[in-house]
Amino acid sequence: MTDDAGTNRAIDAELIQRWKAGDQRAATAIVERHGTALARFAASSGVREGVDELVQATFVRAFHSLDSFRADSTLRTWLFTILKRLVLDRRRAERRQAGATELEETHAVDEYGALDQMIADETAMRVRGAVQQLLPLQREVFLLRVTDGMAYSEIATVVGSTEGACRVHYHNAMRSIKEKLSDDA
Repeated sequence: MTDDAGTNRAIDAELIQRWKAGDQRAATAIVERHGTALARFAASSGVREGVDELVQATFVRAFHSLDSFRADSTLRTWLFTILKRLVLDRRRAERRQAGATELEETHAVDEYGALDQMIADETAMRVRGAVQQLLPLQREVFLLRVTDGMAYSEIATVVGSTEGACRVHYHNAMRSIKEKLSDDA
């Protein structure tokens, strides 16, 4: 993974330099490299509507402040941090408007054709329910690790914690999910 991280850093650094030099195709390449992962992160953070707008806002904010990017972290981690702030800002605004946080609805089984599909959907629903019951920081660490495959050092940067604390949060999240699934069985 170290080689991949180094290669990704080098590719991103080259794209940033090209964009700063006026190459608009470099911006497109950055969006193509990171847009899908950002959308997944937004969705895994509970965003159900406007994911594309949040991702777009993330890139707009990033490109406007790219000169301040110090490369202390990877570009991907920096983008995730921007997106996280935008998600938090959106939630605060929604709470102010609605006066209360709306509960998320779980999706019912759409197909009844095959027993395997029903079992898979039920299992996925139980896992989603167990994940939703985690403490917010545990849930965020768990989803960044499982959904996006981030390293603990990257997760620590995104959530504003230490690598060791993120490992503990992930371990506790796994334990809680296993216990919840065992209790439901």
